[in-house]
Amino acid sequence: MVQLTLPKNSTIRTGKTWPKPEGATNLRKVQIYRWNPDDGENPRVDTYFVDMDTCGPMVLDALIKIKNEIDPTLTFRRSCREGICGSCAMNIDGINTLACIYGLDEIKGDIKIYPLPHMPVIKDLIPDLTHFYAQHASIMPWLETKTNRPQKEWRQSIEDRKKLDGLYECVMCASCSTSCPSYWWNGDRYLGPAALLHAYRWIIDSRDEATGQRLDELEDPFKLYRCHTIMNCAKTCPKGLNPAKAIAEIKKMMVERIV
Repeated sequence: MVQLTLPKNSTIRTGKTWPKPEGATNLRKVQIYRWNPDDGENPRVDTYFVDMDTCGPMVLDALIKIKNEIDPTLTFRRSCREGICGSCAMNIDGINTLACIYGLDEIKGDIKIYPLPHMPVIKDLIPDLTHFYAQHASIMPWLETKTNRPQKEWRQSIEDRKKLDGLYECVMCASCSTSCPSYWWNGDRYLGPAALLHAYRWIIDSRDEATGQRLDELEDPFKLYRCHTIMNCAKTCPKGLNPAKAIAEIKKMMVERIV
């Protein structure tokens, strides 16, 4: 079930059905959430038909084709097209994922595309990530040191470097946080899976010298402990990461420092 944060006192209405491309025989129906804050209208779902014989294999290819050839007013974020930047995160076929690496052949029936759930919408498929990025900044996503800077680099053993695998690959797409019911309910205070995964990445970095400070900052009834291990975050992550495990490890460290 798609959950969206809609403009106040609004409902999603049936929008425009665009004509089918002439001569095309291999068509897919694409239904896309549309909302323009400047026209005073309620959100709607527009229907498009994409010629699969002239379209690339990914959902992002279909969106670009629609914008270039059918409806130039369609608005969405995209950049790298390789699952690296996280820009094109959206809800596709009921799943939070990246449009650039989600194949059209993975979707049975009509293709339904909405913005990320439970986020304020700026326009169409673009959510407002201001609060999400502020939460990420709050966990100090950088190397914090007190000793003198080395002449060349902060050295790290191969074993310590391997501990960061499964953490540094996060592209901050917000797919995990926007799939988490605890984040829906307490997003103003609970940091969410993405920010906490990054927090753990720096907590266990052998080069970092602010572990105690980082744990102190997370010692809060809401920032960390609103996680109930529902596991939506791990299930939906387009990079195959496990934020729930990282959160559990932080909780374990909290207990061990007390004991």
